[in-house]
This record gives sequence, C-alpha cells and structure tokens, in this order.
Amino acid sequence: MKRTLVPAGEGRSIRIGAGERFRVIDVAGGQVGDLFAFVDGEPSEYMSMEHTRPSIRRITPMPGDMILTNQRHPILRFDVDTSPGIHDTLYAACDPERYRSLGVEDAHRSCAENLRMAMQEAVGATVPIPQPFNVFMHVEVLADGDLVTHPAPSSAGDFVAFTAQCDVIVALSSCPMDIININAGPIGDLAIEVERP
Repeated sequence: MKRTLVPAGEGRSIRIGAGERFRVIDVAGGQVGDLFAFVDGEPSEYMSMEHTRPSIRRITPMPGDMILTNQRHPILRFDVDTSPGIHDTLYAACDPERYRSLGVEDAHRSCAENLRMAMQEAVGATVPIPQPFNVFMHVEVLADGDLVTHPAPSSAGDFVAFTAQCDVIVALSSCPMDIININAGPIGDLAIEVERP
C-alpha cells in the first residue's frame, strides 16, 4: 500500500493504473477533500460530475456507481464508503475569486490553485478546473432549492475507495476553506492510499 499525505490546505497528485484501487482518507475527521481525476496522457478528458449525475440518476455517487468522464467514459468505480456517506457534487472548487467575494483581501490557498500546482508538477501543463467530487462535504438541498452547507460529518480514519477504470492522474486538495463552515474544525490532512503489488 503506497500512502501519499495531502497536508492541510494543500494538494497532491498521483498516477494510478487501470484496475488499481485507491482510498481517500480523512486523517483526523471533519475535513472536506476536492477530488479530481484526469485520463493519463489526455488531461482534456477528466472525471465529470455533470456527466455522472444523469447516468447514475442521483446527485451524489454511491458505492457501486460508475463515475464518468466529460466524454461519458468510465473513469472511476466507487467501491467503498466508511463515512456517513455524505458528499457533494454541486459546489465548484474554491478559487481566488471565491475568497475575494467572501471579503478575503490577502492571498489565500484554494482548491483550484492546489489542483493547478499539483497537475503542473504531474504533467507540466495547465489543465481545466472541473467540478470536483467534494468528498465528505455536506451540502443540503432544501425543498425550495436553496443550498445549505454544514460541517463535514466524517470521522478520523473514514475513507472512500475507488477502482481506476483506465490509467489516471488523481489529484486531491485538502480544502483550505476557513470562511464558510464546511470543515468541522481546523483545516486537516487527507491521505491517498493506493493498493499496489
């Protein structure tokens, strides 16, 4: 098992081969992670929540669901969820403009910038910023359509596990959002564990 730590508020990327299984782990609990996946060698094809939702006919994938790319090809199979099963596919990755809109004037880390840096290191190029699979994030959709956020309900050691359906580059950002109360405590670490022979 190869483990990659994603330090609090930062992002990391890792190559995962077709058929390999990996886990995203909430190390201390209550931490949202923005999960992205790109087809290795073709970063213009990536995991797409907007293409996955109509395929699975629900807002959030569950274990057993196939997650699709923006070309409607399978990219990840969602296998296991030891958390309360609450995740989000509606909120875009936080970015500098989001923090400015919330009144932050100084520089602030963001999931979009974390993804850019992680993928620049992995492929040496700029990539699109897709809608992430926001693991452990609790967004409630009210009957009138309003969205309400709550602190992440995951506990220390909770994980979600996936199997890569093709060669992929997975990127994960430990969301640095500290203005809106989506993380249950101080920004914490996440980890990626890959099962390898």
